[in-house]
Amino acid sequence: MTDPVPDLVLYARAGCHLCVETRAILEALLRDRDAHGLATPRLVERDIDTDPALHDRYALVIPVVALGDEEVELATSPARLRRLLADALDAGTPA
Repeated sequence: MTDPVPDLVLYARAGCHLCVETRAILEALLRDRDAHGLATPRLVERDIDTDPALHDRYALVIPVVALGDEEVELATSPARLRRLLADALDAGTPA
């Protein structure tokens, strides 16, 4: 039995242009992973302005992308996000 794929969480806020760009990057990366038959997590977006604890934690570093125990702050680099996905999901996958 394989472990379930954890959700890919984007911590963002309305009106954040970097968050919009990161969402588009993540959607493209997930489409590519799916097309190649790789484990593809569900993208879940959390608005930090709806939760004071999230706001306090992430207000100065959004967009933040989390997968399992790993987080990437100021997550705007496609290469960095691709690496996060590969490191978290592809361990043990034959090359």
